[in-house]
Amino acid sequence: MTELRTVGLFALTALAEIAGCYLPYLWLREGKSIWLLIPSALSLVAFVWLLSLHPTAAGRVYAAYGGVYICIAILWLWTVNGIRPTMWDIVGSIVALLGMAIIMFAPRGA
Repeated sequence: MTELRTVGLFALTALAEIAGCYLPYLWLREGKSIWLLIPSALSLVAFVWLLSLHPTAAGRVYAAYGGVYICIAILWLWTVNGIRPTMWDIVGSIVALLGMAIIMFAPRGA
């Protein structure tokens, strides 16, 4: 799997997970419709399926995915919640992405 495809797949996975968790939040904290739980459940099913598409060990995928999740969550903060990221949010996201890249793309012995 190419590096760009891996990162893109992680990004889609993160969007599915965040949406799947954000919709119940809207129901529980913002008083929105309970019917949001249906697309939430579908989104979380998509999250699990997308996470399973990576061709490497699950533990490595979960560890590396966290780095991309952090970046997507910060983008969500900005685009959905309307809160502009701080310099530290951006620096932390870059560090997380570097960690993801080291975990996923480091040379491995046979």
